[in-house]
Amino acid sequence: MKIIGINASPKGDKSQTRRLVMGVLEGARQAGADVTFIDICSLDIHYCTACGTCYAKGECIHDDDYPMLLEKLLDADGIVLGSPNYINQVTAQLKTMLDRMADTIHCQSFAGKYGCAVCTAGGAYADEVADYMNMTLLNMGATTVGKVGVLVGADPNAIVTGEKQAKELGRKLADAIKTKWADPAQEKHHAERKEYFKRLVSFNKDLWKHEYDYWKGLGEL
Repeated sequence: MKIIGINASPKGDKSQTRRLVMGVLEGARQAGADVTFIDICSLDIHYCTACGTCYAKGECIHDDDYPMLLEKLLDADGIVLGSPNYINQVTAQLKTMLDRMADTIHCQSFAGKYGCAVCTAGGAYADEVADYMNMTLLNMGATTVGKVGVLVGADPNAIVTGEKQAKELGRKLADAIKTKWADPAQEKHHAERKEYFKRLVSFNKDLWKHEYDYWKGLGEL
């Protein structure tokens, strides 16, 4: 059982979000998971140019750290996304990674994986930003198990309670992986999105050869 935690705060060891991501990983580790922490701000990930090469060839025009990161994510059973709230959104570093993952969405590459999200904010919208991260995982095919949002502006000690919640979330994530937990609402969403992307890829099969071959190889087309 492999779980990867990604921290998207540029503050390094001083990051409050890092404490939440590490909390989730510690809870998962205690539940038997093999955990890996990734500081995405230390990686070299270029902007998506919307060229469509990933759709057509399954590769990217950029020579950077993204392929290595994607390989680790595809090899994981669970994914934890963590970001502080920067003007009601995730940080630019995480958004840059997510923008590179359109092929992952088209192919529903995270199907069978589980995920969760954590967020810190000065005064508001920690839950909403965490919801965005979970929705992104969901749209890639993963099943999400929860979130932790912490407002640290008014109460710096709130992070301590948040860490405890994060550890519990990590145990919940590991348990979901072990038991292959299923949520009917998310299962319905997955089924609908799968059919949608199969139709979309089929319609564009002459342009998106890689994705068409991917779905065909699964016996879905």
